[in-house]
Amino acid sequence: MSGLMLHNGDVFAGYSILKELGRGGMATVCLAEDLKHHRHVAMKLLKPELASSLEADRFLHEIRITATLTHPNILPLYDSGHEEGRLYFTMPYVDGGSLREHLDREPRLPVEEALRLVREVADALAYAHERGVVHRDIKPENILLEEQHPVIADFGMAHALAYIRGEFATGAGIALGTPAYMSPEQASGESTVDHRADQYALACVLYEMLAGHPPFVGGGARAVLARHVVDAPPPLVTVRPGLPRHVRAAVTRALAKSPEDRFPSVREFSDALVAPQNGTARGPSVAVLPFANLSGNAEDSYFGDGMAEELIMALTRIEGLHVASRTSAFTFRDSQLDIRAIGEALGVAAILEGGVRREGSKVRVTAKLVGTADGFHLWSGSFDRDRKDVFAIHEDIAANIARALRVVLRESATRVAPTANPDAYDCYLRGRQFFHQRRRKKMLFARQMFERAIELDPGFALAHAGIADASSFLAQHYHDEATADNLRRADEASRQALELDPELPEAHAARGFALSLLDRFSDAEAEFRQAMAMDSGQFEARYSYARACFQRGELEQALTLFEEASNAREDHEALYFAAQTLSALGRQGEALAASRAALPVIERHLQLNPDDARAMTMAGVTCSRLGERSRALEWGRRAAAVDQEDAGVCYNLACLMALEGEREAALKHLQCAFRVGFAHRDWIEHDPDLDVLRDDPRFRALIRGT
Repeated sequence: MSGLMLHNGDVFAGYSILKELGRGGMATVCLAEDLKHHRHVAMKLLKPELASSLEADRFLHEIRITATLTHPNILPLYDSGHEEGRLYFTMPYVDGGSLREHLDREPRLPVEEALRLVREVADALAYAHERGVVHRDIKPENILLEEQHPVIADFGMAHALAYIRGEFATGAGIALGTPAYMSPEQASGESTVDHRADQYALACVLYEMLAGHPPFVGGGARAVLARHVVDAPPPLVTVRPGLPRHVRAAVTRALAKSPEDRFPSVREFSDALVAPQNGTARGPSVAVLPFANLSGNAEDSYFGDGMAEELIMALTRIEGLHVASRTSAFTFRDSQLDIRAIGEALGVAAILEGGVRREGSKVRVTAKLVGTADGFHLWSGSFDRDRKDVFAIHEDIAANIARALRVVLRESATRVAPTANPDAYDCYLRGRQFFHQRRRKKMLFARQMFERAIELDPGFALAHAGIADASSFLAQHYHDEATADNLRRADEASRQALELDPELPEAHAARGFALSLLDRFSDAEAEFRQAMAMDSGQFEARYSYARACFQRGELEQALTLFEEASNAREDHEALYFAAQTLSALGRQGEALAASRAALPVIERHLQLNPDDARAMTMAGVTCSRLGERSRALEWGRRAAAVDQEDAGVCYNLACLMALEGEREAALKHLQCAFRVGFAHRDWIEHDPDLDVLRDDPRFRALIRGT
């Protein structure tokens, strides 16, 4: 006990020191024998230099508050005092270790175990909060495990340390909390901290149990504190795939920057972590499956897909309703699974399914909403409309679902019909179907459909935005003799979309995408931000903005945007690039977790688009990042068999081979990428997958273009 001048066998304040259990920045903990009561206790002794700076009576008063708390999950106080210039207090000795030790052995806990532990801690915190006591330093080290049940230690410690010479201070060298778990208001040094700081810290602990690391790590204590104040935590969907939606939503709310945006109490946070017992109790959530084509014409399948996609967009504008992503829901096309199984897989309370029949100028849409807990019908409807009124069906169905799930449709977010011409809208839906496949030939078809829509309705702003996005995509991914024309068309179409409808978020997003490719980054940034401000769920703006930032080396901003895009829509590319950006930032643990989350999303995309060679290479690179060499190489072989003339495919194959240490093959694929039109040399500057090649003169020559 050299730091305290106490040794095993020494007697101090009526306790015989047996051994040191651990020490931290403020105190040392010893196993001691209580000579009066003949029992083992844990004794915490503050460092002598710290004790000398504290107002002892005030400190002991705060510590003794713990003695008033009697809860099975709170470690009681046995004794406290001020002896020989040292402050101490004693507690029962718990020999099960701490949650920190448990996490050191098993960084990611099973979901049920993590939720059980947190809910028991939450119950103890709620008990304390109801008596006006806030812990202020909830962390795994202060959660002890007694027969697998959590017990909170050090109640009153953080608050007592806030008083130095009788004054509240944060700048005297004492951290009032622990950086990895500190609420933004504590990190900012605010003097008023209430029970919601404990809720935030407990959410950080749960995040770590689920993800394998706290929400913010790396860069030192100051950097971590700053990230608590200004950064959004990496979404749990990127680090723990398959986590129930209600758990992700509860953690996200508890980690809100402003205390007012968190749950009113830690007990309500705990309740939100409980798996609901029926469809509506799960919380309002729905998935929209592709609508069946009942017309008897296979070519009309796009119309059912378009109907489902437009409904997803309409439903996302319902306040408080969570909507499964298109990618996730569409993997269950023609599935023979029971509705309850689909609901469990998607983590939703209800499934919307239906069919579309088109006959001449008439359209019949049937839809039904089914609860996933019991298979009961919540609502059903049938709509017979003229084709020119088809867009209104989306809003009718959305309004009915809102009533069925007891949520409120925001009138301000209800969109007007984008066109009065049903044939133009029909062409637009065909274009969107091709656009989602994100390959050169499909994108050219998509643009043709958008152009046809404009021929039918020149004032169709969404179709102009579609032309701009398709042209920008082609210019970005296929650099050849057509690039200049694609850039020109992206520029013109995006300007036209904005002139027609300056209140259309998609138009601002398309304009930003076009401007970013024209090297007008400040103008592009303004358009992206405008789109995001107008539509909090705008995916395209965030994704295109993120790519532009990565290419410029603004990696922290790129990461934030890729993660926000992933929250707005489950998209395989956004998740893939989020993992890549984490790696480029040197945050390898988080990068691996993000790659694990990305892989199943890429695979679901490939179920819908089985010949997407670029997605195959993304699956291969992701497997390689995870150390799964055989799977990685198999994906690479499949991609090469499908398409070796796509610049993105060649580039990703180069990344795959570089990650696998195959330098010659990597250089060969990289040369191929440049040969067939890859032009993003500035992207390569920041791509960590190619780091193994950077010392090769041939690589440097390729980057220089010599």
